[in-house]
Amino acid sequence: MMSDQEDLISVDYEILGRVQGVFFRKYTQAEGKRLGLVGWVQNTEIGTVQGQLQGSRSKVQQMQEWLKTTGSPKSKISKAEFKNEKTIQSLDYTTFKVIRS
Repeated sequence: MMSDQEDLISVDYEILGRVQGVFFRKYTQAEGKRLGLVGWVQNTEIGTVQGQLQGSRSKVQQMQEWLKTTGSPKSKISKAEFKNEKTIQSLDYTTFKVIRS
């Protein structure tokens, strides 16, 4: 049986490069919300940004492309890693939040 409902997926990400101190988390949160995604973003101790995205497959793919190529205006993305992609039955979050360590 085919459904019009797109799969909901969850994927973890880590962005490497100059991504701290350049409002990367703020822009990531804004883009995630614009696309209707939920999840979180935070800085890591090793100078990367990591988080989790959840939403429809096509929107998550758009966000992955944005994380790979765009980011915040002053960021320099050298690498974007995505892992643990899985289909989920429902969203674990209600919004897209910045976690401050």
